[in-house]
Amino acid sequence: MSSKQSILHALKSVAVEPQAMPKIDVSPRLDDIIGQFENSLTTVAATLHKDQGIDGLQVKVDELVAQGLQVISTIDGIKANRDVPETAHELRDIDYAVIKGDVGVAENGAIWVNTSKLGHRVTPFICENLLLVVEASSVVANMHQAIQNVALNNGEFGVFIAGPSKTADIEQALVVGAHGACSLNVYLV
Repeated sequence: MSSKQSILHALKSVAVEPQAMPKIDVSPRLDDIIGQFENSLTTVAATLHKDQGIDGLQVKVDELVAQGLQVISTIDGIKANRDVPETAHELRDIDYAVIKGDVGVAENGAIWVNTSKLGHRVTPFICENLLLVVEASSVVANMHQAIQNVALNNGEFGVFIAGPSKTADIEQALVVGAHGACSLNVYLV
């Protein structure tokens, strides 16, 4: 028997029996969920626009386009100046991407995005700035509730996005936009 086989056999003989996951019953804080969501977004360097709705988002997109910025939108009713391109490589010069968030989480400001509706799953990561649209009714208190509302079909990719890209691992200095979107604006509809 080779040393590799010997090691694998030894590991198999001491394997722990599978255990059921524990039931976690956390009582969510249900007072002012939208206020909690806004505070959490601020904490993760994002901004919530809760009074302007879809019309306010279109006004913002129109301002960006007037400035000559490249904007794509995957939201019905939001007109941008660029269509979703055929290949992901053509996203390299996108300044703003407008996409839909499926579930917002009040406790941490995370937003679930199922990328199957985006055309390219790299969209939220490759654009310079991100504009997320979240329905107020889809904001839940905590991650335990959020995970109950998340679903992926075979081959789909989804991600929780919590603010713009950031890192603080270099000399403990926070850098926003280090390896993804430099800003995140969330429009509540």
